[in-house]
Amino acid sequence: MLDIDGLDVHYGGVHALRGLSLGVAEGEIVALLGNNGAGKTTTLAAVSGLLRPSGGRVLFDGHEITGRKPHRITARGLVHVPEGRRIFSTLSVHENLQLGGYLVRDQAEIRRRIEQVYELLPRLAERRAQQGGTLSGGEQQMLAIGRALVTGPRLLLLDEPSMGLAPLVVASVMKLIAGINAEGTSVLLVEQNAVAALGIAHRGYVIENGECVLDGPAAELRRDPRVVEAYLGGS
Repeated sequence: MLDIDGLDVHYGGVHALRGLSLGVAEGEIVALLGNNGAGKTTTLAAVSGLLRPSGGRVLFDGHEITGRKPHRITARGLVHVPEGRRIFSTLSVHENLQLGGYLVRDQAEIRRRIEQVYELLPRLAERRAQQGGTLSGGEQQMLAIGRALVTGPRLLLLDEPSMGLAPLVVASVMKLIAGINAEGTSVLLVEQNAVAALGIAHRGYVIENGECVLDGPAAELRRDPRVVEAYLGGS
């Protein structure tokens, strides 16, 4: 479904990604792990068109999308939920969800997708008239994911969805992601909380300094001493 082949990205004189290769098959949740500055967010930005790679290729469903405009990539069904949620704080929950359908011409289809989000996330339905900026951190994250679902993704790129959330809320967000995947949406998940990410992922990659240093099934990564020591608290 998604194939990243030898991706290079430079920020000025910084070589942020160094020949990175990874893939996501249809129906998978794939976790992308690494310390701060490893290149995880850069990877998602390069895939979604927010950054132009200096080398390598990105293919989605066999079609090259390297360096294409973000709205054209989104229209193909590859939707990026960036770090920090980035909802519209002065707009209502419902208005935020409506903006998720900006590429959808059929207004009836937008309404149907929003109702699906409300069924999936009844807390958002209860707060549909509330300003986004007044929601809790967990509710804002759910709104960001819900807005992405209105776009109609086949592959979701999720960047640090658990950041700043309490453990119980993290569990709810991970349950939501697993549920979305079970309904047929593939997921590339960037997450500092390796325990949570590997708990729902099918496979994972570990990157350091812009390079993939380890990959495999999530169950194997959870047992790998290098992953345990570096990302699972040594337990």
